[in-house]
Amino acid sequence: MNQIEQEWRRKGATLSDKSARREFGLTQDEIVEAINAGRLHYRVGSVHGNPWLRLLRREIEELMNTAFNDAEHRRRAAKAELTGVDRELKRLRNEITIHEARRAELVADLSG
Repeated sequence: MNQIEQEWRRKGATLSDKSARREFGLTQDEIVEAINAGRLHYRVGSVHGNPWLRLLRREIEELMNTAFNDAEHRRRAAKAELTGVDRELKRLRNEITIHEARRAELVADLSG
């Protein structure tokens, strides 16, 4: 098995076109243009009849560092990352609330 095939099979080495748009601030047109230009390899997947593109993360990162390394793309990528950080902070705050409530129950049981 060649190296590119191994990369397609390695966990975390691929991402969907939707994830590439969300994580890197790319548009679908930019992804398709890069595929047509031969800068991105892809495989077609389908879930419940809905097609999606599977892309190599390494190639997306290279594309962002070369062709799309301008202020607008950096701004969109930063905005996408900020959204992800905000989402994770919200999840962690909810988890803290749950743990604090459970802690209060345990302290009440111990003192009662």
